[in-house]
Amino acid sequence: MSTDPIHGAAAQRAARLVAALAAPLEPGSADAPVVLHTAGGRLVVQRSDTQLALLDPASGDVVRFPAPWPRPFGTTAVSPGAGIAVFAGLHALRAVDATGATLWEVRHACWGGECPQLHEEFAEYADDTGEDGEHAYPDSGSAAFCADGKLVWAHVRGPLASDGEDADEDELWLVLDAADGRVLGRVSTGTMASGSFHTVHPDPAQMGLSIGEGEEGSPALWGRFEGGALSVRKIDDETVLLDVSPSGRHLLATDVQQDALYVHAADDGAILRDLDAADAVPELGTGGRVYWDFEASFTDEDTVVAGTTASDAGHGPARHWLVGTDDMAVRARISYPQPVSGPVRPAGEGTWYTVSEDGSAVSVWELAEQD
Repeated sequence: MSTDPIHGAAAQRAARLVAALAAPLEPGSADAPVVLHTAGGRLVVQRSDTQLALLDPASGDVVRFPAPWPRPFGTTAVSPGAGIAVFAGLHALRAVDATGATLWEVRHACWGGECPQLHEEFAEYADDTGEDGEHAYPDSGSAAFCADGKLVWAHVRGPLASDGEDADEDELWLVLDAADGRVLGRVSTGTMASGSFHTVHPDPAQMGLSIGEGEEGSPALWGRFEGGALSVRKIDDETVLLDVSPSGRHLLATDVQQDALYVHAADDGAILRDLDAADAVPELGTGGRVYWDFEASFTDEDTVVAGTTASDAGHGPARHWLVGTDDMAVRARISYPQPVSGPVRPAGEGTWYTVSEDGSAVSVWELAEQD
């Protein structure tokens, strides 16, 4: 096996294809597919303007949730058992079943610009979504089910419709009962988000939240819901969470400039180790800065696969790297039996996935056995 003179490590580590899955929707009419991994297996999830489609690779069945509003106006979350979808829209969190029936709804202040209203339906501002409309380029929050599906965590703009006229207008991080939408815990995030996403922890009582504030920063928060109380601490003001280790003890993150990978302790957020891309990965082309992607995946407790595909673009094929987190060193470059595109995303149980360039298929990968 050849040796990489820069890293002093095996230059190549082969990936093995675990599954090749067709996206459930046509790529021209939908967002790129996403793999949701839970204790019960994997789902391929894809959103169009009219539906949220869930493909169960084990059975080949597709469950379709009618969408209450078009895809530019919010994000989605799916329960581990695929029985409930939560649409986190501009004005409400709405949980629906596969028939489209509303199971519960929590209305909140609108994410559309400076809109002061508490809307009841998307139809109230649907005609204000054109290029010059106040709702044309909205900010957004997000939602996620915890690992066992009993709680929904949601980042929304406050106040809630149930708060009354004198309530604060801060953004809120909520913990809700997934069965009926009751708000069980809430804290003010003190942020001004353009968007956010959650990072699910194997412990149902814990959750991560990365909030993008445009040029203002990117705070990452960590929440615990224990004994009926929600407590939140800030990990950093310039951090994006990427994944959680299988044990739940470690968090993987990068900074907003994507210069370094960081391993944090989940219990207190402390940085344990870091790896600068410029010190670890050779540049492609001339004079270009190499940096980590905003996605990466643990394959086991001490190993991650991380990419530099965004900085590689235009200079050569997408590059993914095997990184040991015990000493934060690049072990090898991942080699694939077929061309891949885009970053690495977690697929659970030591695997990761990539999405085809046209968004029509998902490939799930694992490390091949070494000779």
